Amino acid sequence: MSSTKTSAYEGFTAQERAAMKEHAQERKKAARRASQAEKAAEAERDVLAKIAEMQDSDRAMAERVHAVVTAAAPVLAPKLWYGMPAYALDGKIVCFFQSAAKFKARYATLGFSDQARLDDGPMWPAGFALTEVTPEVETRIAALVERAVS
Repeated sequence: MSSTKTSAYEGFTAQERAAMKEHAQERKKAARRASQAEKAAEAERDVLAKIAEMQDSDRAMAERVHAVVTAAAPVLAPKLWYGMPAYALDGKIVCFFQSAAKFKARYATLGFSDQARLDDGPMWPAGFALTEVTPEVETRIAALVERAVS
């Protein structure tokens, strides 16, 4: 019995295309900023504005994640990354918050890039589903972020 599944590649989703456009705009905006201090202050304002635009539950979680990340690892610089709040070390993204609404997902995600120092043997988690940010979750996030930049 042979099966002939014909599914043509349809390209990027509308949400993926929108994220790529946001990323291009972020890079253009960053290039126009003058001083490094101005860039950092403007980037954090951009992150806070993006968080403020989120739907209620995503916004509440993003606000808590932002507070925890910036307190646990003040060396990380907030910046937008594909339209998502992200935190960078020396210009390279270490972690990011992806709202559930961003890609019409069931839950928000706290993700870590390959720059994060979370290596643990031949396999380790690099993304965490978030349905709410409780004090216990905040403690776990702080520990992960501290480890990611250690």
